Amino acid sequence: MNINQRLEDLREVMRREHLSAFIFPSTDPHQGEYVPDHWKGREFISGFNGSAGTAVVTLTSAALWTDSRYFLAAAEQLKDTEFQLMKQKMEGTPTIAEWIGKECGAGVEVAVDGMVNSTSSVRELIAELRKQGGMTLRTNLDPLVQIWQDRPPIPENPVEEYPLAYAGEAANVKIARIRQALRKLHADGMLMAALDDIAWTLNLRGADVHCNPVFVSYLLISSTAVTLYINKEKLTPEVMTYLKGEGVGVDAYENVRKGLKDYFDYNILLDPDEVNYTLFNAVTREVIEAESPVKRMKTIKNETEIAGFKQAMLKDGIAMVKFLYWLDNQMSSLPNEIPTEISVAEKLASLRAEQILFKGISFDTIAGYGPHGAIVHYEATPETDVPLEPKGFLLLDSGAQYLEGTTDITRTIALGPLTEEQKKVYTLVLKGHIQIELCKFPSGSSGTQLDILARKDMWRAGMNYLHGTGHGVGSYLNVHEGPHQIRMEWKPAPLVAGMTVTDEPGIYLAGKFGVRIENTLLITYYNETEFGKFLQFESLTLCPIDKKPIIKEMMLPEEIVWLNQYHQRVFDVLSPRLDDNEIEWLQEACAPL
Repeated sequence: MNINQRLEDLREVMRREHLSAFIFPSTDPHQGEYVPDHWKGREFISGFNGSAGTAVVTLTSAALWTDSRYFLAAAEQLKDTEFQLMKQKMEGTPTIAEWIGKECGAGVEVAVDGMVNSTSSVRELIAELRKQGGMTLRTNLDPLVQIWQDRPPIPENPVEEYPLAYAGEAANVKIARIRQALRKLHADGMLMAALDDIAWTLNLRGADVHCNPVFVSYLLISSTAVTLYINKEKLTPEVMTYLKGEGVGVDAYENVRKGLKDYFDYNILLDPDEVNYTLFNAVTREVIEAESPVKRMKTIKNETEIAGFKQAMLKDGIAMVKFLYWLDNQMSSLPNEIPTEISVAEKLASLRAEQILFKGISFDTIAGYGPHGAIVHYEATPETDVPLEPKGFLLLDSGAQYLEGTTDITRTIALGPLTEEQKKVYTLVLKGHIQIELCKFPSGSSGTQLDILARKDMWRAGMNYLHGTGHGVGSYLNVHEGPHQIRMEWKPAPLVAGMTVTDEPGIYLAGKFGVRIENTLLITYYNETEFGKFLQFESLTLCPIDKKPIIKEMMLPEEIVWLNQYHQRVFDVLSPRLDDNEIEWLQEACAPL
C-alpha cells in the first residue's frame, strides 16, 4: 500500500480541478457505519481502516480525524504516511474547517463527493468553511474514479427473503404503518436510504456489508407505489415473486436519481442525516425534512423478534460458556498449545458456528490481551497477535448473527494473578454496568439521562471512558442500531419498551490494560404510578461475569444481590444444555459472591 503515491495521484487531480483540499468521510451513499469495500475511500487514501474517521488532503499536507476508540490504532497505521492524527473531542484539536483554513488560507475551493456525504453534514461543512474566510465547497467530484485503479465493484451478492416466522410482521403491513406515520408528518412519500431500514421494511436480508446482513439499494415509497432500486441480478425469481406479492416494484440501482426526478406526489420526506447531498438535490417536489420514521419503528421489537433475541442469546450463551471452559483449561495446561489473540477469536467463532441457524459473526472480534485491551476497537493481525499468559486480563468483545437475532457481548477475563489496580478498575466497571441494569426510569427518558449511573463511581475515582455506554442492536440486522443510545453526549431519542440496548462501560489505561463488561438488554415495563409509566432493563445476554477480579468491599449490597441473581439465572438456563464438565465449571463460575 503506497499511500504517498496515492496522495500524489490525488493531488494531480486536485490541481487539474483547481481544488485546495478534498475531504474523505467514512460513509457510503447510504450513510452506513460499515461500508462495502467499493466506498472505502478514506481507507484507500490514508491506510487507516477504523470504522470512524475523516481524511483531509490538501496540496501540501494531510490529516485524519477520529475518535477515542481509534487513537492508538490510528497512530500506528498512519505512522509512515504524511497524515497527522487529529484526536476528536480533545482540547486543542482543530475542526476540519479550521485546519483547512490554516493550511490553505481564505477564498479557496474545497471538495467532497456529494454521493457519500449526508445532506446535513454537507450543509454543516458549507457553513463552517464560510466562517473560515469564504471558502466554497464543490460536491460533484469523485476523484477515486480516476485514481483507484483496482477499485472493488459494488457488491452483487444475492438477496434472501427473511421468513415471517422470524420477522413477525409482513412487509406490506410495515409499509402500511410507514405510510400512516408519513401522513402524521403531512408527507406523501419518502426515500429510504439506510440499508438496515430497507432490509427490515421488506423482510429481506443480504450479504453486501461485512457482518451486517443488508444489501445495497434504495426504497422509494409514494402514496400509491413502492419501488426498490437495486441491481436486479441480486434478486432470484422467488424473491421477485415475493416482492410483487408485497406490492413492491423493482428498478435498477442507478435509476434512483431519475426516480426522484419523476416522483409525482406533492411532497416527499427526506431525512437529511440519511439521504446523501446529491440525491437530496435531485428532488423536484416539495421536501419535508424530518427523521425517517422507520428508524424508531425498527428499534421497537415485536413479540416474535423478542422471542428470537432470547433464542439467539441462549445459543450464544452456550457457545460462550463452552469457550470460557476451554480457555480455562488451556491456560491451566500451559505451555502446551498456548492460545493467542487470533486463536481465541477463531475458537469462539467455531463454537458459535456449531449452533443451528448461525449466520456468521456480527462484527470482527476484539480479543485484546494486556495492553491491547486498552485499544478500544483493537483487532489482532498476524503482526500484532500475541500469546496469552497466565496473568492479567483478556478483553473479549464479540457477537454473532443467528437467523433469530443478533448478539453483542463483552467479557474481561482474568487469566491469572492481577494487580490491585486491575482489580479496582474491574470493580468500578462492574459497578457501573450493574447500576445501569438496576435502573428504573420513566418511559421516554433519554439514554443520556441514564448514562451517569455507569460513570459516577469512576468519576469519583478520577476515571472515565469516552465511548458510549450503550447502543441499540438489530434483529438479525446491524449490531449497532439507533437512534437511541446511552452516552454522555445529548441524544434525545427516547427509550421505550421493546427496544434493545447494550450496557458496556469500560476503563482503558494506555499501555497497561483495558476492562469492559457488556450485556445486551431489553427494555420492559416496570410499573405505572400517578407519575406515569416506568420501565426497566432485562438482561438478554446469558454468560457468567468473571468474579475473580472483584473487590467485594467496593460493591454495594444491591450490586451483589443483582450479580448473584443474574448468575443463578445463567446457570439455570444454560446448565441443562451443557456436558458434565462444563456444568461443573459453570457452577463454580456462577456461585454466589
